[in-house]
Amino acid sequence: MAKLSLVVPVYNEQDTVALFYDAIEKERKNFSNYELEYWYVDDGSSDKTLERVEQLAQKDNNIHYVSFSRNFGKESALYAGLEHATGDFVAVMDVDLQDPPELLNEMLEGVSSGEWDAVGARRTTRDGEPLIRSWFSKLFYKLINSMSDTHIVEGARDFRVMSRQMVDAILSMKEYNRFSKGIFSWVGFKQKYLEYENKDRVAGNTSWSFFGLLKYSIEGFIDFSRAPLLIVSVLGSLAFVMAIIGAVLVFVRALIHPNVSAFGWPSLVVIMLALGGIQLLSLGIVGRYISNIYLESKRRPIYIARKVK
Repeated sequence: MAKLSLVVPVYNEQDTVALFYDAIEKERKNFSNYELEYWYVDDGSSDKTLERVEQLAQKDNNIHYVSFSRNFGKESALYAGLEHATGDFVAVMDVDLQDPPELLNEMLEGVSSGEWDAVGARRTTRDGEPLIRSWFSKLFYKLINSMSDTHIVEGARDFRVMSRQMVDAILSMKEYNRFSKGIFSWVGFKQKYLEYENKDRVAGNTSWSFFGLLKYSIEGFIDFSRAPLLIVSVLGSLAFVMAIIGAVLVFVRALIHPNVSAFGWPSLVVIMLALGGIQLLSLGIVGRYISNIYLESKRRPIYIARKVK
């Protein structure tokens, strides 16, 4: 019998752990011909999330878990889950049930048939989300797909079922700075997406703040696009050209009107501020790339497990 491993990252989700398990078990009849194992990955929760998972594990031998020594982030939790999963097929889901369990069977059929290596899910609507978050999300996908060679499907979730071959390919990428949406696309293979409308959380509050998502988006740009470095080069070239043009204008004006002073200190201040701003922006972008190189060079583990069962 083929095995399906279900990877479920959790962080301060004490109210949703049991609800998620009940929802999946309710859907089990649709893929009862597969052996199922759960891998909850506790990302250093400060509430009773781990306790709830342990209680479930005592009732069901198919439930396993990894507990981190601290909060390493969802990307590390995803990697840990994939690393421990032993199934022929591996599914990744969020515990808040915004990923509809009823899509699991269709995803699994698509991958098990051999037609697809991965079947994921993408949201077609963002009802219930703050308008500014939805706007920035759409902007992010437009920008990164215009700047990166790796195409990321708009509205794509981490929710997907993958073949063992694709999972092994993802695990071969040992990079410390991880952006899973980009990694899922970068490894290639035959992938398709099922569309669904946005669903609200069943309980609790999201741990993703606006600035957390913004930071995550920036990480995506740095990891999968060199365009920001190109922008820095363009800005530097434009600043140099503008400086040459300005010098020529000052020289010509001095020849035509020798008794008239140069542009004056306000113009100089504006020019200095503009050039200084471009330099600081350029240093910031380059510094972000260098910081990623610095972290990678340390070869730190992607996560540290305190407890595994």
